[in-house]
Amino acid sequence: MRRILLALALAVLPLAAWACGDSPTSIEDTRFAATLGVDLDSMTRTASGLYYADKTVGTGAVAQSGKTVGVYYKGSLPDGRVFDSLSSGAPLSFRLGTGAVIPGFDEGITGMKVGGKRLMVIPPSLGYGNRAAGSIPPNSILVFEVTLVSVQ
Repeated sequence: MRRILLALALAVLPLAAWACGDSPTSIEDTRFAATLGVDLDSMTRTASGLYYADKTVGTGAVAQSGKTVGVYYKGSLPDGRVFDSLSSGAPLSFRLGTGAVIPGFDEGITGMKVGGKRLMVIPPSLGYGNRAAGSIPPNSILVFEVTLVSVQ
């Protein structure tokens, strides 16, 4: 399932893309499983609609566009079902800001410091949009817990 994160990011998924299917669910109207620890009121919302909260602020190098980062992660749907995870062994490594992963992953990791752990809630427009990806249904809100382990 790592291919889900390694697949090239969907360039732009405007609202017109949703016209063919169900309309996207609003993050603010979504009920999240308690096990995910999502509290939108205590999270930062970016202009693109991504929510994030630092669970642990790292003290190492800062993740910046163009740098190669290594991460451990757990990806879940709002109901708590885990669709992918990596928590040991070689971390997922990719060049940040180059479209190697979904746009929300690029945006959400930027600015983290090595050793940090971040909770991200990614809207469909920054995920897979109206396309299914493995066990991820179309128009899905994604919840990721990410630990940044390296920046090169």
